[in-house]
Amino acid sequence: MPGHLITLLTDFGHADAYVGVMKGVILGIDPSATVVDLTHDVPPQDILQGAFLLGTAWQAFPAGTIHVAVVDPGVGTDRRALLVQGGGHTFLAPDNGLLSFVLPGDGGKGDPFQPYTGPVPEGYTAHSLTNQRYWRHPVSTTFHGRDIFAPVAAHLSTGAPADDFGEGVSTLVRLAVTEPRWDREELAGLVMHIDRFGNVVTNIPEALTKGGQVLTMELGGRTLQGLATTYGTGTGLVAIIGSGGTVEVAIRDGSAAEVLGVKVGDEVRIRRG
Repeated sequence: MPGHLITLLTDFGHADAYVGVMKGVILGIDPSATVVDLTHDVPPQDILQGAFLLGTAWQAFPAGTIHVAVVDPGVGTDRRALLVQGGGHTFLAPDNGLLSFVLPGDGGKGDPFQPYTGPVPEGYTAHSLTNQRYWRHPVSTTFHGRDIFAPVAAHLSTGAPADDFGEGVSTLVRLAVTEPRWDREELAGLVMHIDRFGNVVTNIPEALTKGGQVLTMELGGRTLQGLATTYGTGTGLVAIIGSGGTVEVAIRDGSAAEVLGVKVGDEVRIRRG
């Protein structure tokens, strides 16, 4: 069906015309498409943060949505451009780990956030975007968002089948993130994101905080007791389950990240009792 919903996530910012040009290419091919900006404020070349933000957002959209994600420090090199389908959605992105958090976990091991090559998950399909018939020409070596990903998204929106865009592939690049699990009375998680408000978002899911016992969190040299129910609870740092379903640390009218002096990748420890 023409006129699909297309989302855009990039590190392009808003000072330049890059985002607008991508939209122009899409609408020039499919004027009936609806284009939604997820964000264009991913820190430059920060694949991890792009992957994390895409992972928090895609499920809010209906089945059939086409998601275009471009955080691409390897643009113009031999890195592949991918079309991945699964869960009723289609994802277009460079093969650099940007789709790590939209795919089911595969138990990949390694240093946190480092890239590795893993199999395409069961129930998903992946194609390399090699059919130049669907590209915009001439193709810039620095702007595949405009010349490859945007036109492919638009052609998908008008009904072109995934098989037309290139050969199927069996592996893709992912980022290693060890899932937190209880080891006796303690678990270790990671800071995944610092949002615009300075809230410290971890990868510890709400389900791991259940059990009726008081939890003690250690982060940035501070100790927090228990879980608050709102950002406004208390007068200092609080741990809370955020909208993404994981533990966050916040402080009312301030930046928890600045108070704690923490960054993405720092360890978070939680103990029972």
